[in-house]
Amino acid sequence: MAADRMRIVAKIGTASITDETGMIDETAVAKLAEEVSALHHLGHEVVVVSSGAVAAGVAELNLGTRPSDMQTLQAVSAVGQSRLVEQYNVEFTRHGVVGAQLLVDSMDFVARRQYLHLRSTVEKLLELRVVPIVNENDAIANDELRYGDNDLIAALIANSVGADVLALLTDMDGVFTADPRDNRDAKLIPFVGADDPLLAIRTSVGGSGRGSGGMASKLTAARMASWSGIRAVIARAARPNVLAGAVSADPVGTTLEAHDRVLSARKLWIAFAAEIAGTLVVDDGARRALVDRPNSLLPAGVVRVVGRFGAGDVIDIASSDGTVFARGIAAIDGTLAGSSAGRHTRELPDGIDEVVHRDDLVVFEPVTQISARAVGPRR
Repeated sequence: MAADRMRIVAKIGTASITDETGMIDETAVAKLAEEVSALHHLGHEVVVVSSGAVAAGVAELNLGTRPSDMQTLQAVSAVGQSRLVEQYNVEFTRHGVVGAQLLVDSMDFVARRQYLHLRSTVEKLLELRVVPIVNENDAIANDELRYGDNDLIAALIANSVGADVLALLTDMDGVFTADPRDNRDAKLIPFVGADDPLLAIRTSVGGSGRGSGGMASKLTAARMASWSGIRAVIARAARPNVLAGAVSADPVGTTLEAHDRVLSARKLWIAFAAEIAGTLVVDDGARRALVDRPNSLLPAGVVRVVGRFGAGDVIDIASSDGTVFARGIAAIDGTLAGSSAGRHTRELPDGIDEVVHRDDLVVFEPVTQISARAVGPRR
C-alpha cells in the first residue's frame, strides 16, 4: 500500500443505520457504501463495522420492542443480520466493490490463536480488495462472553490491523461539553489531546434505544484507539462526506489524537474491555514499583483483597486511598492472594511467585486515569 494510502475502520451505530421503527435505512446504507467505495477506489483500505442486526430483526418480525432474553435476541439477530449484509452487498455492487460478512466474538481478541487467525483473515480480504463488514456474532455468542456493542470491537479491529483512522459514526455531531439534547449551551469539542481526560467527560449511556452502546462506549473505544497509536473521529453518520473528512483530518466532528503509547490488543482488552472481578489494594512501595518500571505484582506488596476472583480473571489494582492505577490478569485466585498478602515469596509455597505477571499488567499512570465499562467476559 502506498505511503499516502490509509487503512480506515468505519463503525456505524444502530441509530444511524436503521429508521425509527428499526427497519434498515436503505438511504443510510447507500450513503455509507458510496463513501466507503469512494475511499476504496482511491486505493485506501476500509473495514466497516456495522451494528443494526438486532433492530432490523425486531422490525422484520414485528416484535415492537427489543427482546430482553438472550435466546430471542440471538434468534432476532440471525434474522436481521442476513438482511443487513444483503443491503450492504446491493449498495457495494452499485459501485463495483465486493463486500464480505465477518462475524466475531470476544474470544477472537482474547485467545491468541483466534486473534491471529482473525487478523490474517482481515488482512487477506483487504489484500483481495474486499471490504469486510464486521459485526459481533450475536446469534451464537454466549451472554457470559460477549462485548454487547460494536464500538469496542471496532477499536480492537483497528488495533489488530494497524489502522490509521477509526471513524465512529453516530447520530451526534461529536463529543459535547454537555448533552446538547438537554443543554442549549453545550458546545462541540473539536479536538481531544492524547493525554486529555476524555473519559472524565460526562456522557449519557443512552441513545436511540435501538442499540446497545452510547457516547460513553464511543469514548472508551476512542481511548483504545488512541492507546493503539490510531487517530479516532466521532462524527455524525449523516454528515456529507464524513469519511473523507475523517481521513483527511478535516473538522467533521470530534478528533481524538493518537497517543505515543501503543498497547497490544491483549492489553487493550485488559484495560478497557474486561469485566472486573475484584480489586487488590497495594502499599506505596508496590505502587511505585509498578508505575516506575515494568514489574510483576508480588504478594509482599498486597495489603488487602476485595471481592472474589479466580486465576485468569481481570482485577483492578488500587493504592491505599482507593485510587485504581493499574489493571491486570490474576495469576492466582483471590483466596490465595489474601492468604499470601504481605508475605515474601521465600515464605510461600512453591508456585506462588507473583499475583499479577508484568506481561498481564496495564499501568494507567502517568497516563490519565480511566474508567472502563464492564462489557467483556464474565465468569
